Amino acid sequence: MDVTGFFTRLQEEGELTPFLRDEIIRIFGDRGRKALKALDERRVKKYRDFFVVVGTSDEYIVEDEFCSCPVYLYRGGGCWHVLAVKIAALTGDFEEYDLWYQDSWNAGSPADKQYLS
Repeated sequence: MDVTGFFTRLQEEGELTPFLRDEIIRIFGDRGRKALKALDERRVKKYRDFFVVVGTSDEYIVEDEFCSCPVYLYRGGGCWHVLAVKIAALTGDFEEYDLWYQDSWNAGSPADKQYLS
C-alpha cells in the first residue's frame, strides 16, 4: 500500500486497526512510530485555531502541512507531528479544547510562545 492508499483506507475505516498501525510503521518508519506513540499517549490536541502536538521538548503548532518544529522549519518538512495530526484528524483521536491556543500564551510564557500575542 502506498501513502495515498493508506490515507484513503484510514479515512474509510475511521480508526487505527492493527493492520493500519503496521502499515504506518512500514510506510513511515521512525516517523510513524513517533506519531503512533503521540496518539497512544493522547498528545495531539485540537484547539479552535490550531492542532498542537506535544513533542518531547515542546508543543508544536500544526496547520495543514505546516509545523512549527525545528525539523519542519530547518529541514523543509517531514516531521512526525504533521503525520500524527493527519492520522488524528481522520480518526478523531485527539483531545479537543474549546479555546484559542494563542489565548493560552501569556506574559509568563517563553519569548518564542509570545510572537502572536
